[in-house]
Amino acid sequence: MEEPYQEEPADAAGERMPGQEEPPAAVPESEPAAAPEGGIAGEETGEMPAPPPLTPEQRERIGKYRKFKKVDGATYHRVNGFLRKHTYVTAREWAIARLCADFSTRSGAEMTFIGQHLPDLVPFMTDTYTPQAVNQARNSFKRKVRKAGATFFYGALCGFFTAEELDDILFESSEVARFLLEVEGTTIDIDDELDIEDRIAEVMRSVAEAASMIRSQKPEAENDGDDEREEPCE
Repeated sequence: MEEPYQEEPADAAGERMPGQEEPPAAVPESEPAAAPEGGIAGEETGEMPAPPPLTPEQRERIGKYRKFKKVDGATYHRVNGFLRKHTYVTAREWAIARLCADFSTRSGAEMTFIGQHLPDLVPFMTDTYTPQAVNQARNSFKRKVRKAGATFFYGALCGFFTAEELDDILFESSEVARFLLEVEGTTIDIDDELDIEDRIAEVMRSVAEAASMIRSQKPEAENDGDDEREEPCE
């Protein structure tokens, strides 16, 4: 019986994403500790038996897929080291989430196709995956994004950061996100990108201001108690 997909432990250090000359300023130059390429092999990845020969249609679809070409020749642990340094997700979760978005129909992502041809679609992945393992990796990606969002909004609401500091966090995050989009080969119109960033920044400034007002107000019960103490005795 196959073991379910398992998340990878965080690497101790990251490194510049291979194939890029201008990474974000925070990208370290050191080489991370060695790790298995393409994920943990065998049962833990839900590795599939050798896929059947490609049909002409499948060969054409794979040949036209141009994502992740900038990391062609890079090892899995180098890509994974960069991602674990700057994000919560692993290289396999990043790649599979991207593929599930790109290879989908009205009924959902083509998980069997993605799993069978994962090494052909993503240069740094070396194992094939079962549909169940593909689905688990995608769900893990979504769960981590939600947790990261909750962590960020808690920091914004509880007063740990000023509005200016929140702007800095958003800027640094957008730089890493933009870099990942460049590496994977996803293009976004510059006007749409700037509009999204402006809207997010405006929302976060409003959140910080509203949170500051709420924290400065006394609880209603406490105010009632103060009113009662101020009444003169008869």
